[in-house]
Amino acid sequence: MFLEFNRIAKDRSDRIGIEIRSLIIAGWAGRDAAAIEHHIEELAAIGVPRPSTTPLYYRVAAQTLSQSSELAVLGPDSSGEVEPVVVALADGLWIGIGSDHTDRKAEASGIALSKQLCGKPVGTELWSYADIEGHWDQLILRSWATINGERVLYQDSPVSTLRTPRDLIRKHTGSDTLPAGTLMFCGTPGAIGGIRPATRFEMELHDPVLKRSLTHGYDIPVLPVVS
Repeated sequence: MFLEFNRIAKDRSDRIGIEIRSLIIAGWAGRDAAAIEHHIEELAAIGVPRPSTTPLYYRVAAQTLSQSSELAVLGPDSSGEVEPVVVALADGLWIGIGSDHTDRKAEASGIALSKQLCGKPVGTELWSYADIEGHWDQLILRSWATINGERVLYQDSPVSTLRTPRDLIRKHTGSDTLPAGTLMFCGTPGAIGGIRPATRFEMELHDPVLKRSLTHGYDIPVLPVVS
């Protein structure tokens, strides 16, 4: 999947086109066992079975990635969740933002299947991981969902509740990096008030040290289910 990003580093900025050949979604990526259990129970409440192990790495078709401001879904049972994403390039690791938008009805039947059914929105900017790795735990993830016409805070958590990108990579590959052209979703905090659908989803990864944010948002038109 070909994507374009504005890359921002302390010593340079540029625009780059990238062919993403491999998409990985790291699930159950929390650091704290109690937080992981909370998310497991949150999903269990809507019928999603417990994972076989944590963290768990799902392979998804790279063609599901999208930078569009709109994501059409089939039926009313899907929802987004904000995640840091790590992109491996020839010159190192870069951090972006994305939403592991998922069909929750299908998720109750099979998580791997549900990961494949919805597009995966990602933002258009990347930060150099080297610039933020030293203060990674101070970054904050937030999302807002428009539900019944009202924009509500949906997620709000420091990334310290999640495993670091480096830790997730090591557990997956046994090394400190990923093959160039790989994009990995790095986990999500729990939803405030529980998982539920929305007509619009907005997300932010905020860096209070360098005083900047990665943001992205998308509308969610629902296609009818016919038989």
